Amino acid sequence: MSGRVVSINDRKLKLTNLEKVLYPQQGFTKAQVISYYLRIAPAMLPHLKDRPVTLKRYPHGVEDKHFYEKRCPSHRPNWVSTGEVPTNDEPLRYCLVNDAATLAWVANLASIELHTLLHLCQTPDTPTTMVFDLDPGEGVSVIDCARVALELREMLNAAGLQSFAKTSGGKGLHLHVPLNTPVTFAQTKSFARAVAQAYEKKRPDKALSQMAKSLRAGKTFIDWSQNDSHKTTVCVYSLRAKSLPAVSTPLRWDELEAAIESPDANSLVFDARAAIDRFNEMGDLFAPVLSMKQALT
Repeated sequence: MSGRVVSINDRKLKLTNLEKVLYPQQGFTKAQVISYYLRIAPAMLPHLKDRPVTLKRYPHGVEDKHFYEKRCPSHRPNWVSTGEVPTNDEPLRYCLVNDAATLAWVANLASIELHTLLHLCQTPDTPTTMVFDLDPGEGVSVIDCARVALELREMLNAAGLQSFAKTSGGKGLHLHVPLNTPVTFAQTKSFARAVAQAYEKKRPDKALSQMAKSLRAGKTFIDWSQNDSHKTTVCVYSLRAKSLPAVSTPLRWDELEAAIESPDANSLVFDARAAIDRFNEMGDLFAPVLSMKQALT
């Protein structure tokens, strides 16, 4: 097995199969995946810190089979932090990606996507954020999702809540409402459902809050059900396993407005290079999600 040993903050790590192409249509290699994660680490690591991570692994690239890995692999280096999360059965021990070396290690496992729970490991009953996953149905574009996101923002503002948008890295958008205050998943899920239902009542031609896939054509599905202790959302700055090495990228609200004015769906697609350039230029647009304290009313 080809590979080389590197030192990342005094952690020794063997990187393997660096020349393997993981994005065939782009010729984007495993070395480039690892390089991306190391370069975006200053932005991404605060959003991963002490948060259980599910690894979505593509050992033979994005066009081949993948699998989810919740349990942190037993062959992990001894410096990889882990944390237990209670379940209905036995507790699950997740990886905690708390440093650049661990981020490189999971990338070396071809964990192209990193999906996080909405709570920190030490407080499994307390979500730090509320999330709305805006998923376009057949015949609907990310531009339509942007319109929904802007109107949801107005509804949340009326309730005294600020929100922050990011691309999903796929066809949709994610809307995060930072909380960082004592709250339960029952409260966030109920609140998110009420908001989604209110929006559907206001715009029945544009959006849907019901889960049935058969009803989604021509509408944006506002998925409020993600607000659950066992459900994950792709982490901000994670790569996605698409034909392009697209990234779940934070957005400014004026960018959504400009995309609607264009309307140019490509203006809301960012690859690895663009995500790094944006961070270098704008800083972490999602930083307030980590620190802003808001209470549900």
